[in-house]
Amino acid sequence: MSTTVQSPPPSLRLTPRAWGMLLVLCGAIFLEGINVAMLNVALPAIRADLGLSTGELQWVISAYVLGYGGFMLVGGRAADLFGRRRMFLIWLAIFLVVSALGGMADEGWMLIAARFVAGVAAAVMTPAGLSIITTSFEEGPQRNQALLVYSGTAAGGFSLGLVLGGLLAAANWRLVLFAPAVLALIILLLALPLIPATPMERSGDRRVDALGAVTITAAIMLLVLGVERAAHADAGWTAAIIAAGLVLVALFVVIERRSAAPLVRLGILRSGPLVRANLAGLLFSGAFFGFQFIAVLYLQELRGWSSLQTSLAMLAIGADAVLAPTLTPRLVNRYGNPKVILAGLLFAVLSYVLFLPIGLDTVYLAMFPTMIILGVAFALAYGPLTIVATDGVEESEQGLAGGLLYTSFQFGAALGLAASTAVIVATTADGSVGDVLDGYRAALAVPIAAAALAAVVSAFGLRRGR
Repeated sequence: MSTTVQSPPPSLRLTPRAWGMLLVLCGAIFLEGINVAMLNVALPAIRADLGLSTGELQWVISAYVLGYGGFMLVGGRAADLFGRRRMFLIWLAIFLVVSALGGMADEGWMLIAARFVAGVAAAVMTPAGLSIITTSFEEGPQRNQALLVYSGTAAGGFSLGLVLGGLLAAANWRLVLFAPAVLALIILLLALPLIPATPMERSGDRRVDALGAVTITAAIMLLVLGVERAAHADAGWTAAIIAAGLVLVALFVVIERRSAAPLVRLGILRSGPLVRANLAGLLFSGAFFGFQFIAVLYLQELRGWSSLQTSLAMLAIGADAVLAPTLTPRLVNRYGNPKVILAGLLFAVLSYVLFLPIGLDTVYLAMFPTMIILGVAFALAYGPLTIVATDGVEESEQGLAGGLLYTSFQFGAALGLAASTAVIVATTADGSVGDVLDGYRAALAVPIAAAALAAVVSAFGLRRGR
């Protein structure tokens, strides 16, 4: 009787050097997370110190969003063409410098300009960091573990950033920009020895699709601008901006089809799992940022909570930072990414529905289930979406795959914020407390619908898989 010897499954154990590299890259995504979250809670202090109008204050956030969302695809492709390590280190250094310059700004335009460049820097170093992971760890359990640790760190950075931002802004808002600069310096010094340059980064074909890069960057910036400003600008202006962005997208497709070295090989979009992961990521991100906007307004404007109290109330969402690298890998190994993603998206729908009964005297204990379930949803959905969006992609296009995914996340965030704001404005007539509360409840339809639609998209992928 013959016996079949099965090869052992790939080891999940990482070498000390691999862990060192992973921790450095996690530090970078943590930096990106706290950078966004801390500035949100520091806006009132910035307005008071620099004397900014509401419109100017909005641009402190919008400038970063435009730079980050607009240059993400170009940044991801640049990592593939010019070296992931090189692009990561150079743009991390630029991020460090402009963060420090933003902290020294004494005029609104200086801070806005610094935020835009910081967004561009993040748009290059974020997909570069992700592609370093996906090309350094073998596809399968090892890469899954690394990506889940990475995604958990990203979510943890955002949650902790809310609290840190409240603490630092209470002392001086400039610390909110100086702190990321210091952290960036530490990460840069550690990255130099821990992230090795590989021969694969020295690609001989570095032809740049300049026309395609300019076209898609302008298109995404116009679309993000139009969506992000929809609730603050005339409807005709918004429609014209979005229409111009769509025209440029169509032009980009024509350019890519004719280019000898396209920025985005359109064939990559024939991958069903990749497209579904990007669509689900866009909707999931839109749902979360829409909910966060509604919850912050409810807690601060209706309940009178401070920014620090609000940050602490939402800290439970950061449970993802613990669950993503511990629980999620086991679930993925047992049930597969599609089922875990679907479970996460359904948990997200449940969390937003549970927030619907909020009132003017709702105690925090009644809000806590929403926060903790949303943390579980992030742990189950965010990391596995990242895995699916990069699995099966050629190594030479990993930066591009990361750029596509993060563009989807960023554009989804802009859509969620704009849609939630539009509903609040449309349903709030007399400005009374009860009327405003009804407006917030109505706006919860945006995250509920977006998360439910993301679940439908993912369920379709599950059926196709069977």
